[in-house]
Amino acid sequence: MTSIFVNIPTSDLERAKEFYLSLGADINPAFTDENAACIVWDENVYFMVLTTEYFATFTDKQIIDPRTHAQTSIGLSRDSREDVDSIVAAGLAHGGSEPRPAQDYGFMYSRDLEDPDGNILGFLYMDPVAAEQGPGAYAAEQAQA
Repeated sequence: MTSIFVNIPTSDLERAKEFYLSLGADINPAFTDENAACIVWDENVYFMVLTTEYFATFTDKQIIDPRTHAQTSIGLSRDSREDVDSIVAAGLAHGGSEPRPAQDYGFMYSRDLEDPDGNILGFLYMDPVAAEQGPGAYAAEQAQA
């Protein structure tokens, strides 16, 4: 089994914890202190939200400001289009912003949400048939229907 730990910087750890809790994530207190918070999405996906100063101890590279520079966009699937809309609404109500309109490709629906620090989260729903067969096979199947 592989677990994913995504390290992201924050300028305000308490604000970041509140934001991610509002999205339905949990916090693992065993790996949370004044420098970092372990955000638990599920049993295999975690965000380590680190103060910018602490984040800098993990690399010799310059730490960018996620409000002005994009280094990564983190995509997380949801179980339905409604779940995508719901989690984005929760994020917007708790200090997040939506940098661009929703993207609807028929087989896939996605919305981007920036956390209060500007880290980019993409929430998406993909039709299970399209996820299994690929978007081309899904489109061909829909054309025949």
